[in-house]
Amino acid sequence: MADQSGARVLLGVRGMDTATSRGRVEEALRSVRGVLRAEASSDRQVAVEYDAAEVTVMDLIRALRRIGFLAGME
Repeated sequence: MADQSGARVLLGVRGMDTATSRGRVEEALRSVRGVLRAEASSDRQVAVEYDAAEVTVMDLIRALRRIGFLAGME
């Protein structure tokens, strides 16, 4: 699926407690150029597959901060 620059990260997201907030988090991450997949779970984590040549983990965290969520690597 992803080429050699493909990467995965698991982010913990504070405040992602409802289905609505999980949807907002997924949508925000999927809108970032280079994100291939974002899947949030009910345990306040989101798994992200991304192209490391286009986006960094800090870019993902910043995208979540812009919509009001604090996130960090698990």
